[in-house]
Amino acid sequence: MCPVHQYSKGVTETNDTAGSAAAPATSKRRAVVAEDEALIRMDIVETLTEAGYDVVGEGANGEEGVALAIEHKPDVVVMDIKMPVMDGITAAEKIAAERVAPVVLLTAFSQTELVERARDAGAMAYVVKPFTPADLLPAVEIAASRFSEIRALESEIADITERMETRKKVERAKGLLMENMRLNEPEAFRWIQKTSMDRRLTMREVAEAVIDQMGSDKK
Repeated sequence: MCPVHQYSKGVTETNDTAGSAAAPATSKRRAVVAEDEALIRMDIVETLTEAGYDVVGEGANGEEGVALAIEHKPDVVVMDIKMPVMDGITAAEKIAAERVAPVVLLTAFSQTELVERARDAGAMAYVVKPFTPADLLPAVEIAASRFSEIRALESEIADITERMETRKKVERAKGLLMENMRLNEPEAFRWIQKTSMDRRLTMREVAEAVIDQMGSDKK
């Protein structure tokens, strides 16, 4: 049985034996498979299907894999590294740039340079050929889970950034209201809050309108 590999800051190897991470997906996850060898592609599709995945697209080269990933936005993309038209590493890089799905790369080699290229391209995991379902499925599950965690973290960071930016704008708008309408700070805040409710706008939108109008008057 070949080892399953996952990426974090470096490359970590995990030998799966009794199927600790190889449990089938509990919900119907969607997958795209790109492999130029038809028999191997058929085996991958069969393995994923039996594990509860819905294979929504099959490609014979990296270019098709990228197109299918962007079209379907699956939960995971499984693709070979060595393919015609566009190799798997280039394809993984393009998919990672679009941020649509995690990629698991299949390779006949376990060379350090190749592994580093795959990691730098944005692949979440890789599996060395020949492989069995017990090798492939943990890598797929790891990749899908890590991608979900990353997306959740990015969403949380974006939310924090949005709140901080809103706070800055509200503070700026309060200052303008205090200066132009002779309001104290609580009154300025209540004015923004009330206007937001009355006009069904967010406080940020109200603050931006105040800044646009009163701030431009200062120029």
